[in-house]
Amino acid sequence: MEIRTNGAPAGEPEQTTVRIAAAGDIHVSDVNADAVAEAFRAIDGTVDLILLAGDLTTLGERAQAEALARACDPIETPILAVLGNHDWHSGCRDALVDTVEEAGVRVLDPGVATRCVNGAEVGIVGAKGFVGGFPGSHLPDFGEPSLRGVYAETGAEVEALEEGLEEIRACPFRIVLLHYAPIPETLRGEPEAIWAFLGSDRLAAPIIEHQPDLVLHGHAHAGAFEGDVGGVPVYNVSVPVIGREFWVFELTGSARHPAEIH
Repeated sequence: MEIRTNGAPAGEPEQTTVRIAAAGDIHVSDVNADAVAEAFRAIDGTVDLILLAGDLTTLGERAQAEALARACDPIETPILAVLGNHDWHSGCRDALVDTVEEAGVRVLDPGVATRCVNGAEVGIVGAKGFVGGFPGSHLPDFGEPSLRGVYAETGAEVEALEEGLEEIRACPFRIVLLHYAPIPETLRGEPEAIWAFLGSDRLAAPIIEHQPDLVLHGHAHAGAFEGDVGGVPVYNVSVPVIGREFWVFELTGSARHPAEIH
């Protein structure tokens, strides 16, 4: 406890800044493996966290996971990732996760992680998310078991988000990392007929309730960069959208909303 005897007001609390490099849909393969490795080397040490918003590989093959692991293994900056639909394609999900985690990448599928950055606890809730659509194109919980199974899978992702955000509720900085979109605004540019396969507004409910500081997703290669839900900023960091290897965000002090760094 500090006791002041001169009547001076307490000073402003020290501002904490967290720098985050984010990218989705890096689609590692033997074609781009060297370029991806160079991008990781270039960003390492310039930010506090690296967040990958799914589609880490092109086809989810073990060799592609190994190429990503080689790129990430020498990197000292903490790397956290979620999976995307491409990472599930070849049926090697477990081997893929094991391979990249051996290289130091924390895969949240779904999951929660906390990291201490500049004395402040940063909580990250990660999930793939899933499909289901938006107003005018919702997939209902009705009909054939296969369709109801899709609805249930999205529901499980929503539940994981809710539980994760509850777990990190006391963290000064809170981030949601997804692959699929929780809002339609960051899908604009994609054909509206396929929006139901690019995300679901069911993912938005726990975000609106818990008000994290930042939401990141990928998947929509032709979508828009920026949107919001309930006042929470949402960014589509798919590499084709951001037009570079990583987009860097800063979360600072009590406001903690992202300032874009080019």
